[in-house]
Amino acid sequence: MINKLFLEALQASLKIEKVKWEHDISSENWQELFALAEAQHVLPMIYDAVYSCPAAKKSDPKFFSAIKGRVYKKVMLQAMKTEEFLKLYGHLVKNGIRPILVKGLICRQLYPNPDYRSSSDEDLLVSADEFVACHKALLEYGMTADPEKSDVENYDEIAYRKEGSPLYIELHRSLFAEKSEAYGDFNRFFKAAHQETVTVSVSGTDINTMSHTLHLLYLILHAFKHFLHGGVGIRQVCDISLYANEYGRYIDWADVTDKCAEVRADKFAFALIKIGKSCFELSAEKSCCHAAIYNTDIDETYLLEDILSGGVYGGATKGRKHSSNVTLNAVSSQKKGNAVRGSVIRTLLPSVKKLSGKYKYLEKYPFLLPVAWYDRIVGYIKESRREGGVSEAAKIGKDRIELLKIYNVID
Repeated sequence: MINKLFLEALQASLKIEKVKWEHDISSENWQELFALAEAQHVLPMIYDAVYSCPAAKKSDPKFFSAIKGRVYKKVMLQAMKTEEFLKLYGHLVKNGIRPILVKGLICRQLYPNPDYRSSSDEDLLVSADEFVACHKALLEYGMTADPEKSDVENYDEIAYRKEGSPLYIELHRSLFAEKSEAYGDFNRFFKAAHQETVTVSVSGTDINTMSHTLHLLYLILHAFKHFLHGGVGIRQVCDISLYANEYGRYIDWADVTDKCAEVRADKFAFALIKIGKSCFELSAEKSCCHAAIYNTDIDETYLLEDILSGGVYGGATKGRKHSSNVTLNAVSSQKKGNAVRGSVIRTLLPSVKKLSGKYKYLEKYPFLLPVAWYDRIVGYIKESRREGGVSEAAKIGKDRIELLKIYNVID
């Protein structure tokens, strides 16, 4: 019931409409609905669609007032982030740097109420030649880089914050982690990103972004990356649907689907399109989506259930997050031509390469891998006392491997 109400409210929000629910909804169900909206990072959109319906007016006004207060804070915070980012972007342009903005603001401005669609960060893609120059320009603006990545030339991604500001920036040399065995090879599709750019106007500021074909491909593959981890958020499906409807006439769908097929993401992409079609009015006419894709007979219900249960980026629980080790191991094994293995042992005892990001001492002292394993297992045991830990991760990982098989990601 909650999932049904949630999707109805989200669809109404995208259409600038209000739901007309008249039936009684218990306080527990209202709490579940807004908890799901929080988990999917779409609380302002859901609240705006439901607060004035007859069912809401019969509910506890104090509860709705509290939700309204949280919504107001989120919307104001997002408005501040957007304003600050546009100033920062102008600073970069004045310094002769025109980075490519992906996701975030580019997608947000497609929503009826852009500040209702929150973004935790803004992602900037720059060429290797401009990476250091862009880093210096960000510092000049007052941004502070991740202190663990002070040697900027050795990293492909660096995060920046600004004191007293909600702005959070991630600077990328490449769109996907090059070291990832599961999806590092996706970067080959975006080698021409800096040559195939378009300009999108946001609040009077011209923003540089990828061509619409490449951007849609990136939105799908970015969602696919998270699918291989803990899961996709429903907001990503909304982004893809709105983007396709807005820029469909510029999108080479054959190119998008061919590239998705190369990395076994085509069935996943078709399921996303079908969810967009059924839930978010992804239009065949507006999107110019090929009939074979738009009318696919792929069963999207398994993916939709996984999306709604996993929270944004599959972060619903610690066990869900840890299950990504199981699914990523399975995909990596497949790409290496090995039998798919998603065992608890491989989840608990990954390689130096996979653990070095979390346990920095492994970068200098790889022989300390057993120490990292010990630290990891102890952490798992502590979490297991709270929310399932190893056992939950193993069960979710096993179930999600079956999901990968359903969408032909692995054999």
